[in-house]
Amino acid sequence: MKYCSKCKRLHNDEETVCKNCKAQLKTITDENTPVYLLTASGFELQRVKAALEDSTVPCDATIKKCMENKYSKSIKAYTGYDDLTYDVYVPYSAYEKAFDTCVGIGAIKLEGEEILDDEVEYKENDGETLDEQFEKMTGAKRTTVRIVSALLLLLIVAGVVFGTDAIMNFIKEFFG
Repeated sequence: MKYCSKCKRLHNDEETVCKNCKAQLKTITDENTPVYLLTASGFELQRVKAALEDSTVPCDATIKKCMENKYSKSIKAYTGYDDLTYDVYVPYSAYEKAFDTCVGIGAIKLEGEEILDDEVEYKENDGETLDEQFEKMTGAKRTTVRIVSALLLLLIVAGVVFGTDAIMNFIKEFFG
């Protein structure tokens, strides 16, 4: 494998120039050479770092230099929330284990992989909440629903009371 000494991304042996930053690629000689794994921020960064730590993979996160991070330091001071974007690096010797760990937790999505189940049908929400549906009912229908709901509640309470009474009578006869 080759890597870019500028952006630390891995490349195939056939490639000579980095696709990301156009720098010349070098052959990895040291197994502890830090290589790029992914870019993350906020909670996702903490989740990735915790998963890598649990897998005993050492990692380092450095602030990504980009325009979106230009004002993030002042945002953090104001809100207390770290909004910076970080690049996560791991040693070359642990790259495969780190990559598999990140795929396992969903931080890295493989090409052609679908997150949603094909078997489950999802229908679009037409924006109508249950309250809106209830308000669209006619007055007679709404009154009927309320009466039936009250009767069902009374039946459930009566069932619990009579059931408890029957169990208590059975216990009294058994011990009495």
